[in-house]
Amino acid sequence: MNYEVIEQEGFKYIEVGEGEPLVLLHGLMGELSNWEHTVEKFKGRYRVLVPILPIYELPILTLGVKSLSKHLHRFLKFKKLSQVVLIGNSLGGHVGLVFTVAHQEFVKALVLTGSSGLYENAFGGSFPRRESYDFIREKVEFTFYSPETATKELVDEVFKTVNDRARVIRILALAKSAIRHNMAKELKKITIPVSLIWGKQDKVTPPDVAQEFHQLLPNSELNWVDKCGHAPMMEQPEVFNNYLEKFLDRILLK
Repeated sequence: MNYEVIEQEGFKYIEVGEGEPLVLLHGLMGELSNWEHTVEKFKGRYRVLVPILPIYELPILTLGVKSLSKHLHRFLKFKKLSQVVLIGNSLGGHVGLVFTVAHQEFVKALVLTGSSGLYENAFGGSFPRRESYDFIREKVEFTFYSPETATKELVDEVFKTVNDRARVIRILALAKSAIRHNMAKELKKITIPVSLIWGKQDKVTPPDVAQEFHQLLPNSELNWVDKCGHAPMMEQPEVFNNYLEKFLDRILLK
């Protein structure tokens, strides 16, 4: 994205626009650019913030979804934000859920797309062939409905990351933390409005995961995105943004 990454007080983030705050949370292998279409769509009406989750900076012994939730708490207090709309993809959705259970007073509404927290079929416990570019390309393509969405630039970035030993250790530790942290018993505590925007062909967090979230979250809606995998805001951005816009209009412009 062509936005300056701001670095202040140990936080890295993008911030554009004015109005009600939207906080976008990326996934485990995600980049700020994953949210490019969403930022472009909503920066004219909302204050949009995209913090970089410190996956590669936090102490390895404490790295997990809870520590990322605490980082988000510190970030929101640093920015003096409350009553935000949290929008999370994959691990970012999981972090949003953990944070909302602990600090619901900070959150006006929650949007989850391909969120972990119940079940996920991710890379697994290791990268047995991480030196193989073709293997990594197949894994990245698995994330999407259309293999063309896995651009060479995206595959190159993932390949570089998983072949950095220090980074891959952290990714695996965090992935295991997310799998262990099942939130089924905690979701009933979240009473704010929740919009689930889910790819019909998501193979990482399949459709039955979205249906279970919908059943367990007492104030939720479920929206399907056809011909779409694990990252609707990237693969079907217009459909994702339309669902998001309708949800925001309903909860914020009453």
